[in-house]
Formats: sequence, structure tokens, C-alpha cells
Amino acid sequence: MGILLLLTAVIFEIAFAIYCIATKQNHKKLKNWIRIAVFIVFAILTVSSVIVWSFSWVMLAILLFLLAVYGTVSLILKKKNIKQYKTSTIVWKSIMMILIFVFVLSPVIIFPQYQSPKVTGEYEVATATDTFIDKSRIEDFSDKGDNRIVNVEFWYPKNTDGTYPLLVFSHGAYGIKTSNSSTYTELASHGYIVVSIDHPYHSFYTRSEDGIVTMISPDFKNEVENTNKGLYSNEERYNIIQKWMKLRTDDMNFVIDTILTKAKSDNDPIYQHINTEKIGVFGHSMGGAASVLLGRERDDVSAVVNIDAPFFSELIYNKADDNFMASSKAYTTPLFNIYSDDVWRQLNRTPVYVANKLNNKQFEGAYTTHFKGAKHLSLTDLPLFSPILANILQGGKADIDKYYCIETENELILKFFDFELKGIGHFAPKETY
Repeated sequence: MGILLLLTAVIFEIAFAIYCIATKQNHKKLKNWIRIAVFIVFAILTVSSVIVWSFSWVMLAILLFLLAVYGTVSLILKKKNIKQYKTSTIVWKSIMMILIFVFVLSPVIIFPQYQSPKVTGEYEVATATDTFIDKSRIEDFSDKGDNRIVNVEFWYPKNTDGTYPLLVFSHGAYGIKTSNSSTYTELASHGYIVVSIDHPYHSFYTRSEDGIVTMISPDFKNEVENTNKGLYSNEERYNIIQKWMKLRTDDMNFVIDTILTKAKSDNDPIYQHINTEKIGVFGHSMGGAASVLLGRERDDVSAVVNIDAPFFSELIYNKADDNFMASSKAYTTPLFNIYSDDVWRQLNRTPVYVANKLNNKQFEGAYTTHFKGAKHLSLTDLPLFSPILANILQGGKADIDKYYCIETENELILKFFDFELKGIGHFAPKETY
């Protein structure tokens, strides 16, 4: 929609400029009527939901409104065209308007309106946010001595009875808690309570209930970038990874423990509808790695989904040969791995994926699926929310259809949790989708 509108604006400005040049007139009155008409059409398209209103349309709406007001005032005052016609002026104004339209339409192009992935469950889904304060931890990323805060969002069945399994999600590096909203919605529609965590200073940004916004830590961002560039020694890399995992799992443990406590004492319907005996964890990228670790450490976690992540928790640094090796301890929690091409091709050749190898006997019972043609961010909602940003961040466009990818992923995750937490059906995913 954004690109179509921009092309329309560019074609109009060029065509109108050519018309003015050919007739050697400014045609100010005609342009004022066109400005008014364009705003009316925009308003009609918005009211009729052809244009789905969101923050990305604000700048365009303001521009069209101001142009319409200017045109209306000019027509009412019947301003005469006292400015002498100049070709250079016509060309300059046309160029300026094109640049202005590029600017105001950039949010619409970067964040286009899109059709939400299908939701197949019977329950209507509601959401709620909360901020938990961990009084046992001081925030390491700040020198203020404040306690660590963790912002969360719930997706849950609305106006229902009974209790439902709890699923806890952890986003990837630079991610946000809404990174897989379509997955949470699909799960909640089938009778799950999903809580997604913002890891402050690891997430791109997070907003607490009191309105305080926390942006990603530059130090953390540099660590991730330098690790990906191979600028650290293996020992340094291992220590950094363990630091990341500790922060992530500390947050996840704190959130789970807080929710379990609230389920006993808080009258909020969200907590009262949680089945505390059925808990699953899942995450994307770094969040997936933390989920695998939580599945090993917590006895009350009954199922884990790892979305495109190395098993950081299963790595052992061997100082003698300066390399990584996999843990020899069996992993007993039911595990489902989902891989994109970006990770799949690294399983047998990148040291930090040594524990992910398909022939690792410690993970004999794990399910593993590969989405052929998918890139790392194909397994999140970002390619829907912002295809341009997804392509930039992951180094190109994925070959897989974005709706097929995310809807199939959501279906598989639902079936896995249904099988492991509810005892519903049989789970036998294909090796490749």
C-alpha cells in the first residue's frame, strides 16, 4: 500500500508539473481542489478500513490535512495567482513535494499493513502487561543501584473457565517481547496462557508499566556483534555466552517463580486460570538457548521449543585444545528444535553448534525440523511487520513464503505443546518443510 501510494504521488507530481509547463500556467486553483479531494479520499479509505489505521499513517494524514486546509482557505479567499509562471519554480516545487511524500510515507513502507496469520482456536484472546521487580537482584547495566525490572506481556483465553498450561517465551538478541505475537495468539486461542518476557538491555527497547523506556545496552550490542565477527578468543566467547545465559535464565526463573506465587495469592483472573503443573518454555535465538537451559535446570518445565538457537548451555570449553565440546549429560526434557537455513548449515561446521549436531546421543529423543528457504528472522513476525527491516537485518530476502513459514511454525509448536502438556494427539513433524 505504501509503495503504491508513493508511486501514485510521484506520477501525479510529475504529470502535473508537465501539464503546468506545457500550458505555461501555475494552475493553483486546480491543485487546491485536488488537495481537498485527496484528503477526502484518504479519509474515506481510512473509515472504510481499506487503510488500516496505525501509527505509520500519522505523518501522511497530517500532511494531507494541512494541504487540504491550505487549499480550502485559498479557495475561500479566492486568492489570485499573482506569482508569475516560472518553469524552474514548477520543477523545484514538484521535486520538493516528491521528497516530502517519500518522508511521510516511509513509515508506511517500512511498516506496511499486513494480514495477520490465521488463528484457529476456539477462544477469544486477550492481552495484558505487567512489570515485575526482582528485589533479589541489582541491575548490572545501571550504576543507580536499582533492582532489576522485567516487563512481561500475557496472551490468554478471554472470559473462560478452567485452568490452562503456562508457556514462557524469551526473545532473541535485539528482540522484543512481541516478536512472535502470532505464535502467542494461536497458542492462547487453543487454551494456553502465554507470557513473553522483555529482557531489559538485551531487548531493542522495553517499556515498564510506569512508562519508563529502556533501550538496548551498547555494551551488549557490541558483544554480540564482536562475537559474530569472531573478534574474541574461544575462552572469551565462552565466558560472554555464559554471562548472557545467566541473565536470561535469571529473568525467566524470576518470572516463572513470580507467576507461581501469584497463582496462589493473586485474584487476577490471569493467574487464577494458570495450571501450575503444566509449564513449557520456548524462545527464538538467544531466547531459545536460554529455554533449553531452563529445561535442564527446572523440574517443573515439561516441554521446550528451541527456535533457531545453539545449545549454549550444553557447551563445555576445553582449555587444553582451546575448543568447544558438548556435554555428556543426557537431556531428558521433551525438546522440539526448529531451524532455518541460517542455522541448519552451521550444525556440522560451527564450533558453538557442536551440541546441536543431529547425531548427539544426549538428545536422542528431541524432535528436529528444518524450514528450507527460511532465514533466521523468518521464524518471527518481523517479515510480516516490516519486510524491509527483516531483509536488512538478516542479509536478504528469504526464499520461503513468509505466511507459510510462520503459520506452519505456529501449527507445529501448538501440536508439540498439545502432545507434551495436554496429552492430545500424536506429534511427528516432518524433517523438512
